[in-house]
Amino acid sequence: MTSDVHASAAPARRGGIARALLKPRTGGLGLLALTIALLPLALPNAYAYDIAINAGLNAIVCVGLNLLVGYAGQISLGHAAFFGLGAYASGILTTRYGWPALGALAAGAVLVGVLAFAVARPVLRLKGHYLAMATLGLGVIISIVLNTESWITGGPDGLMLDDLTVLGWKLAGDRTWYGIVGATLLLTVWLALNLIDSPVGRALRALHGTEIGAQVVGVDTAHYKVLAFVVSAVIAAVAGSLFAHYAGMITPGKAGFMKSVELVTMVVFGGMASTFGAIVGAVSLTVLPQLLVAFEDYESIVLGLIMIGTMVFMRRGLFVTLLDLARSWRRS
Repeated sequence: MTSDVHASAAPARRGGIARALLKPRTGGLGLLALTIALLPLALPNAYAYDIAINAGLNAIVCVGLNLLVGYAGQISLGHAAFFGLGAYASGILTTRYGWPALGALAAGAVLVGVLAFAVARPVLRLKGHYLAMATLGLGVIISIVLNTESWITGGPDGLMLDDLTVLGWKLAGDRTWYGIVGATLLLTVWLALNLIDSPVGRALRALHGTEIGAQVVGVDTAHYKVLAFVVSAVIAAVAGSLFAHYAGMITPGKAGFMKSVELVTMVVFGGMASTFGAIVGAVSLTVLPQLLVAFEDYESIVLGLIMIGTMVFMRRGLFVTLLDLARSWRRS
């Protein structure tokens, strides 16, 4: 009798472990951590580390942007402006006013959060093309300010930054920055997954499905749209601060329209309403241009064809479509 109980309990335990490994907050996050830990074994030189670090920074921004675009269903074509503001705030405070690095990073995040909160209420009342145009206008205004106010931003020439120092330790070297960006990405994904699995995440999904329906069942849609906008903006600001200190220089181009379009494209390419899809999209569209340099003058054409093919045959995005196929295969 006892042996039968133990025999039946063993498959149940194995099934519980299997289910845990398939959950984003356990298996997905664990797989991401393992990938980040083992990836340096395949990075042969500083150039490869640079690509990996930039891919990680883009992934951080896209995870936050996915909360707004993928889950809340609100488009933003000016998100690079928050990335740039975070970078400039951190750079100016550390180089010109002698602030400690962590304090400058926090101040930049707070500044961007306050600005995002101030503009979110009026902007997020708009819908569709009007919302896209409003966020685009916000990004253009911030980009113009960064270009013209050269007395503090350095203008089109950009701003040079000192080496980042934390508690007397100078942060330098590819491996050090890879570890910082990797840890920040893991923390961002953990926060995003917990937010999605909370009542806030359920409200965002209801808002994305139908705003009127969400209001009927008592969801304060205005509150949750503002929340998603502010959280995504703050995450972008943190990534911008890290980028500025890693690169040692920041220019207004990083806050421009094309950067915003690139970020939205990454989210859509990987798969909206999927945290790991946002990461796959960011990494894919950061690495692909580097792999396609062999095509020389046809590099952009090949990249465009790959993106078109993905969107035609994988309409839900690269990661989400492959995940659905894997689940179908497992069930069959």
